[in-house]
Amino acid sequence: MTRYPQEKIYEEAAFIAYYFHWPQEEIMRMEHRERRRWCDQISKINKDLNGQEDTRKNIFDVF
Repeated sequence: MTRYPQEKIYEEAAFIAYYFHWPQEEIMRMEHRERRRWCDQISKINKDLNGQEDTRKNIFDVF
């Protein structure tokens, strides 16, 4: 079983907290997929607001 890197978890949490001002405890209780979903949505909102096409790689994409 492969674990998700802890540094990525904190990166996602910081991203969500920065934009939505949610408390750390609430963000860290989320399942990984839910945190990723919120990060994707925030990224889409930013791209729309900045008039960017969705051609740039999302920093939260994991291979």
